[in-house]
Amino acid sequence: MKPGVGVGIMVIENNKILLGLRNPNKLKADSELKGEGTWTMPGGKVDFMEKLVDAAKRELEEETSLIAKKLELLCISDDMTETAHYVTVGFILKEYIGEVKTMEPETIIEWKWFDMNDLPKNIYIPSKKCIDKYKEGIIYE
Repeated sequence: MKPGVGVGIMVIENNKILLGLRNPNKLKADSELKGEGTWTMPGGKVDFMEKLVDAAKRELEEETSLIAKKLELLCISDDMTETAHYVTVGFILKEYIGEVKTMEPETIIEWKWFDMNDLPKNIYIPSKKCIDKYKEGIIYE
């Protein structure tokens, strides 16, 4: 079994971060990393022959309707459970076009802005790692 590759996009505006509530039904949240019922950044799996930045742009638009103007590398993390292994590449997005919309309501119930100093407790593991690395100024450890 080989690791998968995923991307996450930290959308930041006025010291607030955009997070989506994953469906509590594990069949609808569909994550090998078991993220049902948690808050997550926009993101997903990288398709075969797709560049990381293109996957990030695609996932962002598919999930939120936002169009990225400029994405910058934020971090890389190893996300592992007893049944899955993903390398997640986090991007940071400060400039975008459009308004946040819930484009896949069966997977992400709602999108909400959270103050960076008042985040929910139940954050999806790859998203939490990206947020922590952002706060600590670390790309990879």
